[in-house]
Amino acid sequence: MSYYLLADTIQPCTETVLHGQTDYKYVAVLTTQEWAKERERFDMGIELEQDPGDIHNTKAEVNYDSLTGTFQLPDREDIGGKDYRFAFALDEKGVVFIDDSGKAEQMIAAIRRTKRWREPSLERFLYDFLEQIVEDDLSIMERYEAELNGIEDMILNSHEQGDIARVNEIHNDIRKLLVHYEQIIDMTQELEENENGFFKEENLRYIHLFMNLLARRHDSAASLRDYTMQVRDLYHAQREERQNRVMTLLTVVTTIFMPLTLIVGWYGMNFRYMPELEWRWGYPVVIAVSVIIAIACLIFFKKKKWL
Repeated sequence: MSYYLLADTIQPCTETVLHGQTDYKYVAVLTTQEWAKERERFDMGIELEQDPGDIHNTKAEVNYDSLTGTFQLPDREDIGGKDYRFAFALDEKGVVFIDDSGKAEQMIAAIRRTKRWREPSLERFLYDFLEQIVEDDLSIMERYEAELNGIEDMILNSHEQGDIARVNEIHNDIRKLLVHYEQIIDMTQELEENENGFFKEENLRYIHLFMNLLARRHDSAASLRDYTMQVRDLYHAQREERQNRVMTLLTVVTTIFMPLTLIVGWYGMNFRYMPELEWRWGYPVVIAVSVIIAIACLIFFKKKKWL
């Protein structure tokens, strides 16, 4: 378990100091078992017994004298893989994270390294905590966009096949991020309502600021999702075009050989009184006629731009 006070920075403290002081808001990180033992000391009036396996989304719920919720955060190193899952509970005095994954502790450590506050508050901490969730998303989407640009160039090059499987992976990752953003937006709206009055009105600007940030991330992800669909459509269009070119070539070849097949069938009948069968120049003449027909067909197709 870890305990912190929100002063000009996040300051570690002991459990005794945390429960004994009234000047600062606090942050606590406990495992599920630790929360089961210590929850009475936080006096939030709730029976939060959250099993990490039962967490399936990011949400917040308003209770009589507390606000509780859960986080389901995609791993930014492997968005399609296993998610981080933990719960939280907060009131006007502070916030408690019930986390067996270590993700909440990791995010708090990052805030401790990078943030220093002139006016510390619970609202400002929540803004920085939520910002940690989406901090790397812009660079991830830029990397995905660069990949899609490369795949699009490969598709447009008729000699290359685009990695459509990778396009599908990116599409699925972006779709998962969009669902994640929508859940965070819903949760943030619950915070913004401030139904229990835990937040100061002048500090609600931090919640507004994060919602604006998240809206921009959502728009970027939506645009990238549309881009993946455009690349997939381009891939299928190029594949159909190549198939059409192959069919056109096969049709041209078949058309060229149709009159030659007629000639072969005609003289393959071997009727007794066919004069060409006994003619000395019959064989070379048939060859010459066949070549002339083939050349004439090729010239005709070229003029029609079918080749």
